[in-house]
Amino acid sequence: MFPFAAPVRDLRFVLEELLEQRSLDLPGFEETSLDLIEAVLEEAARLASEVWAPLNASGDRQGCVRREDGGVTLPDGFAEAYRAYVEGGWNGIGVSQALGGQGLPEVVASSVQEMLHGANMALGLCPMLTAGAIEALAHHGNDDLKATYLPKLVEGTWTGTMNLTEPQAGSDLSRVRTRAVPEGDHYRLFGQKIFITWGEHDASENIIHLVLARKPDAPEGNKGISLFLVPKFLVDDDGSPGERNDVTCASIEHKLGIHGSPTCTLSFGEGDGAIGYLVGEEGRGLNHMFTMMNEARHKVGVQGIGVAERACQHAFAYALDRVQGKNPRAGDESTISHHLDVRRMLLSMRARTDALRALALFCAAELDVARHAEEATERKAAQARVDVLIPVVKAFSTDQAVDIASLGVQVHGGMGYIEETGAAQLLRDARIAPIYEGTNGIQALDLAGRKLQRDGGAALAGLIDDVEVTARALQEQEGLAVLGENLLAGAADLRSAMAIVLEQGSDSERGIDAIQAFATPFLGLAGHVLCAWQMGRAALKASVALAAGSREPFYRNKLAAADYALRQWLPVGRGNLRVIEAGMTSLADFDVAAH
Repeated sequence: MFPFAAPVRDLRFVLEELLEQRSLDLPGFEETSLDLIEAVLEEAARLASEVWAPLNASGDRQGCVRREDGGVTLPDGFAEAYRAYVEGGWNGIGVSQALGGQGLPEVVASSVQEMLHGANMALGLCPMLTAGAIEALAHHGNDDLKATYLPKLVEGTWTGTMNLTEPQAGSDLSRVRTRAVPEGDHYRLFGQKIFITWGEHDASENIIHLVLARKPDAPEGNKGISLFLVPKFLVDDDGSPGERNDVTCASIEHKLGIHGSPTCTLSFGEGDGAIGYLVGEEGRGLNHMFTMMNEARHKVGVQGIGVAERACQHAFAYALDRVQGKNPRAGDESTISHHLDVRRMLLSMRARTDALRALALFCAAELDVARHAEEATERKAAQARVDVLIPVVKAFSTDQAVDIASLGVQVHGGMGYIEETGAAQLLRDARIAPIYEGTNGIQALDLAGRKLQRDGGAALAGLIDDVEVTARALQEQEGLAVLGENLLAGAADLRSAMAIVLEQGSDSERGIDAIQAFATPFLGLAGHVLCAWQMGRAALKASVALAAGSREPFYRNKLAAADYALRQWLPVGRGNLRVIEAGMTSLADFDVAAH
């Protein structure tokens, strides 16, 4: 197992050179200096590399244990590592100062989260869920709930969970059956939730569950679902955890990966009922929960990028260490890093990880604008871009992360299939990310259906305009013209695909089928083009730095990664247009029962 080094240099390149720290020009960030951001990144890197990362492999081997009393014991060192995170004030760095946080830009918070997920994905899931709970409660909770629960959640001494799924209600949440019976100023909940990430553990003083449930008289379907806050420990008048609530961890799941993360089946109301409090309006639980999920979906994409980064580092270190065969140019024995097929895999991993990071942080910067810009029109336009980008960041990043981690195993050869090297764990861990917070198929449907159809593709068309601006700048730059030509061709493909999806998706008879058939290849094409755009921008910045006399290998490698992304990776993604043009006849005609 090779050590993990948080990618501070790469993160700074995106923040300082690609994004030009534009978030700092927004209202609310006047006191956030470049020196402060640099210090935050360096300190987060130390936490990630020195405290969290060393526990990644041991946590995977040891896993979590459910005790006889229904509690869960985390792997050795996890609780202490989480408390170090809390004591360092990291949980509130992206939370507004009005809520007790540090109020740093989202691009900075996302950069820190990437480092932590790369260090230890299983441990990183805990604060990720808490961040979503803070977002939902801040937007929809009443003043009493906010006063009682937000300070501790922001601090991180209490953690949050998201309780949606039930045995009969997965992606279709209209089938939720957990009951919430009114009783005075609160409710008593009865039911079971499955796949609850960090649903029970021994790292925090209290766990705050946000739970979808129905009142006894609620109508069937989505309109009957409300959102409730159910604490593990009821809160006393002085704000401290008191009596244990009627919430029990019935079991923990035995998973393919993220063994250090306790994924629980939670039982509400085995006795008198779990006491809970209504969050927001009755019957609007799904709407309120999506506030939490939208936050989480961007962070799942960031999480995938973190694992991809660690897979890159692992593969590069192994390739530079493993002696095998002869150097095809020098003729003597060499490490496998000299073989061009291995270099192809390494460059593919690095170029894609860099591109995914740049797109995710571009989205985070747009989130900053949507939340903080002075002009309402500017905030609205940024939010429209965010709405289009989030399903791409979530789905495309996590799909690519699985493939990047798989390539990492391949670079190791047979040793990659052996658990002791650590490459296999990264693949196992990454594999959950395309599934949770809405499967990637659901993300694709969200993009091709809801997001594209509601504005006629206007927000995405605006992004494609920006892609074309970068492409023309590349065409004008000596040595980069071919990259610009490739990027322009990709942008044209994305426009053509968008036109097909919009036209056929609006058909009154077959529109739903068309969107379902085209959604995944459409998102794949969008992901390739938007990521190639970011690498085109990186090539321009690297070219300027080299022309100014920089001898830093970093910029030469950025040019190589950009060349690979635009000339070798983008053409693969462009094939998705041909898939869409082929239509959906075979999908409609396929008889699943007769397979």
